[in-house]
Amino acid sequence: MPRLSAETETLIKKYEIWEESPEKEEKTIHVDEVASRVAAFYEKIRGIIDWKEEHLLKRATAERSLKRKIFSQIDPVNGSLKNLSLKSEPLVLELIRGGHFPNDKIPYYKIEQVQGVLNRYVFILANSPSKAKKSKIQLYNWLCSIIACEVEEILTPSPKERGLINYMFSVMKKRVYLQDGVINFKPIKEEDKDTQLYIAIQRALFKLDNPIISYHLFKYKYHNWKKEDLAKNIYLIQEEIEKILEHELKDSFYQVCQKYNTPFLLIGDILDKKKDTFNQPEEVEKGLKTAYNERLKTLKKRLSRAAIYSTTSIFLSNIIALLAIEQPITRLMGIGFPLIAIAIDILVPTFLMVLLVATIKPPPEGNAEKVLIESMKIIYESNNPPLYEVKIAPKRSVFMKSTITLLYSLFFLIFLTLIIAGLYMINFPPLSYFIFIIFLSLIAFSGMKIRSNAKELHMTEERESALYLLLDPFALPIIQLGKWLTGRWKKYNVISVAFSALIDMPFLSFVRFLEQWRYFLKEQKDKIY
Repeated sequence: MPRLSAETETLIKKYEIWEESPEKEEKTIHVDEVASRVAAFYEKIRGIIDWKEEHLLKRATAERSLKRKIFSQIDPVNGSLKNLSLKSEPLVLELIRGGHFPNDKIPYYKIEQVQGVLNRYVFILANSPSKAKKSKIQLYNWLCSIIACEVEEILTPSPKERGLINYMFSVMKKRVYLQDGVINFKPIKEEDKDTQLYIAIQRALFKLDNPIISYHLFKYKYHNWKKEDLAKNIYLIQEEIEKILEHELKDSFYQVCQKYNTPFLLIGDILDKKKDTFNQPEEVEKGLKTAYNERLKTLKKRLSRAAIYSTTSIFLSNIIALLAIEQPITRLMGIGFPLIAIAIDILVPTFLMVLLVATIKPPPEGNAEKVLIESMKIIYESNNPPLYEVKIAPKRSVFMKSTITLLYSLFFLIFLTLIIAGLYMINFPPLSYFIFIIFLSLIAFSGMKIRSNAKELHMTEERESALYLLLDPFALPIIQLGKWLTGRWKKYNVISVAFSALIDMPFLSFVRFLEQWRYFLKEQKDKIY
């Protein structure tokens, strides 16, 4: 019988410890069920307006709440936060009411733990060096995401997720090597290589985004620092972490980890159900096949949900932009807005998303067998483990680089010209050209991201048809524009800001009042005897 690899044995033991740890009887945090249902419904509506992937919603809600509290206390003159105060209980109760954390499950002592975290970051924020107001606002935004990640980790720790990430890292560290061209063209230290590999694994395995990875880097690199030193050097720390995340080889490492993440996901699925099967290779094979088929089913559901929510978010934004910006301005300019133009403005980007999602292909033939073989190579010891190469594009001369860039830009201009010409032919208002292209690029990028996530189980290379060779030069520039705009969209989503300013605060006040009112009525009932 093949012997388990050392990494697999370590992971199994960790899972056994986590699952055998007895749960202590503790007083838990309770919120009113009716108030919670109202708040949870609101969060669902909010989730459509300010769409994010499901596994990022908890952090995003905590971050939004922290920003609301912190930015309301900023000195409008210099942007300082000398008298900042953050309370953990209202924050935790808000998160539970919104349905992001379970009611009557989280121990009450965690409120005190969260308060300790808030106190540490309040000190850092209040004692950070004097900087320009813009730099301070950027720091506050960055630290809000870090705080939100730590709060989420306290309220719902995820040791199995961390264990699986460490397991993949320990395996991949021995197997990943750099192409000779990488070493010669872009020298990299061993420590930097390990850091980039660890970041790529987090992105590939659980689709973690930059704020969560920034928190992990912050915790790993500076966990021994005193809060006074953190406050004094916080801008340098922010700059260093952002530099690590934008490393030149980040995409090269990600491509390798994305290709080989499937076996690790399936191994985690088996460990969640039956750990003892690992001593029986035949049972492991059955378990891997079952886990693969189950993931294939749930993947389709997740992709459909992502497509619906992202399309609805941009669809609503498009309608609001049409009603609040495009039509009023065209009327002032004395220009009409034909019905066909309105229909195209709203429906074309939506149809594009439907088309991108509907044409997603299932894993190619032979993929399941390859996943099975690679998984067995990871679970059990091997005398000749496979090696995975980190590659980069071939080095180009200045002339070749300039020619390719010029050609790429030319295709982009041709595509924009064709779009504008088509809009002109249907009497589209000139101002709306710009807005239409923005929403088209946002949808194109969102759709391609969903298509990329659809390859979660793919290990077999797909052959691209000649059609892609013709479409890619035109499509890729608009997708790249959508990627860039998405980064700005997250920061400046006007509808999200409007919700926060005009609806969030009054609604949350109403929910808190509703909860207190229900408690009061209950107290009055209890007095009747």
